[in-house]
Amino acid sequence: MAYNKTTENDNSVAAFLNTVADEIKRKDGFELLKLFEEASYFKAKMWGTAIIGFGSYHYKYESGRESNAPLTGFSPRKDSFALYFSSELKNKAQLLYSLGKHKTGKACVYIKTLEDINKEILKQMIINSIDDIKSRHP
Repeated sequence: MAYNKTTENDNSVAAFLNTVADEIKRKDGFELLKLFEEASYFKAKMWGTAIIGFGSYHYKYESGRESNAPLTGFSPRKDSFALYFSSELKNKAQLLYSLGKHKTGKACVYIKTLEDINKEILKQMIINSIDDIKSRHP
């Protein structure tokens, strides 16, 4: 079975964010850190080398593969922030419509800057995502 590289570790979240070269993205990263901690009630932890996660849950696929993952989180990428949510979060379409400028993947939402989005909607997305994951992975 393959080893999961994205595991929770004790690396410093602040030290990681301080490596973000772009000043605006670094500032937004620290603001996202605060926002995610407030909405999730979890202290940030590094997952792998580049994901900042909040809380954790254990999953097991029908194939037998199992591991742990953050309940929610984000990662500052070169062009944007990847925000990690449940793909089945409550009111997803409505929240995305109200979020502001973004792109989506299956379970990721990509934003360029915090100026582009409604932070209160982002907080609700964090809450709904955690609620969904906890209901499916008690």
